[in-house]
Amino acid sequence: MRVLVGGGTGFIGKVLAQLLRGRGHEVTLVSRQPGPGRITWDELAASGLPECDAAVNLAGENILNPLRRWNEAFQKEVLSSRLETTQMLAKAIMKAPQPPQAWVLVTGVGVVLGRGGGAISHMLLPFRLGLGGPIGSGHQFFPWIHIGDLAGILTHALEANHVQGVLNGVAPASATNAEFAQALGTALGRPALIPLPSTVVQAVFGRERAIMLLEGQKVIPRRTLATGYQYAFPELGPALKEVVS
Repeated sequence: MRVLVGGGTGFIGKVLAQLLRGRGHEVTLVSRQPGPGRITWDELAASGLPECDAAVNLAGENILNPLRRWNEAFQKEVLSSRLETTQMLAKAIMKAPQPPQAWVLVTGVGVVLGRGGGAISHMLLPFRLGLGGPIGSGHQFFPWIHIGDLAGILTHALEANHVQGVLNGVAPASATNAEFAQALGTALGRPALIPLPSTVVQAVFGRERAIMLLEGQKVIPRRTLATGYQYAFPELGPALKEVVS
């Protein structure tokens, strides 16, 4: 299968591309910068969609990047990075003489656990120092997924003809934020007892983004499981141990 991956040079895109190639698929990446095996978004807009059987869009600025202030400029950047790339890819697909048979759009998943990036990269230092703990009350649900399983679900959706509709990109074992903090501390062999006050979360992320961290939602991947996908990391403890090992 020939697969086009928008945002394929990012944290999730690299793992997905590696998995697809390992399964014998031909992968072309779409990114901001040119390079081997990739095209740029400008080239996509100017020259149209290259021949492909499936397309995935992972492009989008990380909305919970703690290093970026939640001001008007960053809000516009987040919106444009997600909306404009989706519109660009949709237009290219509509104009293609032979449009791809499958199109997967990633709009929202749990906290992605993986090495070398994602939310956990910002958590590791305080937790390694024994300064980690729950966010706010810790009672809020904290949906999560191992990056290998997220790439696996996307690959499953592309390869299985019967898979259609919305699939939740979360692990089946739900956890509260306090349980997540405890599991991460255990994986690192460190205590995880120092909470991060809600006021600090609001100061760092802004009130709008802080809601995402302080008022979590329980998400069960019923449709994902119903399609027959087998999770490599269904439980939180083993997933975190693999990431921090």
